[in-house]
Amino acid sequence: MAPPEAFSLSQTPVTCHAFNADRTQIAVSLNSNEVLIYAREGNDWKHIETLTEHDKQVTSIDWAPRSNRIVTSAQDRNAYVWQQTPDPQTGHMIWKPTLVLLRINRAATYVRWSPNEDKFAVASGARCSPMASAIAICSFDPEGDWWVSRLLKKPIRSTVLSVDWHPNNVLLAAGSADMKARVFSAYIKDVDKRPAPTVWGEKLPFNTICGEYASPSGGWVHDVAFSPSGDVLAFTSHDSAVTVVYPGGPASFTIKLSILPLVTLTWTTEDSIIAAGHDCQPLVFGGDARGWELVGSLDDPQSNKSSGGARGGLGGASPVGRLNSAAFNTFRNAAERGISNVPGSPTAASSGESELFTVHQNTITSVRAYDGVVGNITRVSTTGVDGKLVVWDVSAVTPIGATGLVGKLGKLSVR
Repeated sequence: MAPPEAFSLSQTPVTCHAFNADRTQIAVSLNSNEVLIYAREGNDWKHIETLTEHDKQVTSIDWAPRSNRIVTSAQDRNAYVWQQTPDPQTGHMIWKPTLVLLRINRAATYVRWSPNEDKFAVASGARCSPMASAIAICSFDPEGDWWVSRLLKKPIRSTVLSVDWHPNNVLLAAGSADMKARVFSAYIKDVDKRPAPTVWGEKLPFNTICGEYASPSGGWVHDVAFSPSGDVLAFTSHDSAVTVVYPGGPASFTIKLSILPLVTLTWTTEDSIIAAGHDCQPLVFGGDARGWELVGSLDDPQSNKSSGGARGGLGGASPVGRLNSAAFNTFRNAAERGISNVPGSPTAASSGESELFTVHQNTITSVRAYDGVVGNITRVSTTGVDGKLVVWDVSAVTPIGATGLVGKLGKLSVR
């Protein structure tokens, strides 16, 4: 099992990231209004270009693998599609932005290309009516030579935090702060072919609600993802739970955790999910239509704890620690790890003031597929508030009993 590859991209938080098709370049937002592009050089990443069209913080990035187009969204209520074109003066390839007509009046929060790369979805906090927020479904208009949008509105009651496309290029899952995960039809007549029937429905006109699911204990839904087949939906919520929905069952499984909330997730196979968040380590969940459970972690904090510090090759603690208060760390280490930082104690000298026994030293903000094919992902990448990029081998799972994690399967609810 290969150890994780860790890279320190910045001393500031990484809000989001996206790779190009061959993983030689990465686009990231460092908690600012700029998008930085890095190129892989040996065992390091070198900054090569900056995209600077947004006025406020960039919230999400997606890089289309086949068309090589980048789409970005930001708190300035705008989205841009970036495409490489030759500079008329120098002849060098530059990234040229095209503004998208979103028609939203609040921040754009999340963006994803559809599988066919002929449209994309932009989540937002837009108030289209006193009781409805919106998702913009954007497609290219060749006559106007721009990207136009249609809005999914009902019945979203609060800011949409995440979206994910079904493999059929029509259905769209959305998680929002009204504590619901929903599946919509984003069918556009002039763009899409008539979709085949699925477990989510047969007739799918635009804005049809194909499913609506509440978080177990009333937490807002941070992230949603379809399985590789599109027949299963998973979402993670702020009540420290992961929910897996089988609409053809019909049944849903909830895994309630005793750790901090997870904010991002991705499927690696039809029966495996990687999720991460405020607990600073990527967790592995496994199961099928008979039940789901927490299997373990891609990190090994107990191994790092026993070694007395950071693992070899991964560096020490990041200067952007989750909590840099010496008093808080003393309490936390005593309560969670049985380590005392009292002067003169055996562990006082060896315990870093802000060091965690995980590769990431702060909240993981994004986890994405890195290597493999849809349905058989072999490696995933994570970025976090500590400024790190880490690439993990999904087969290198530390069992739950060796991590100190506690997870339990929630009751099976039949709808």
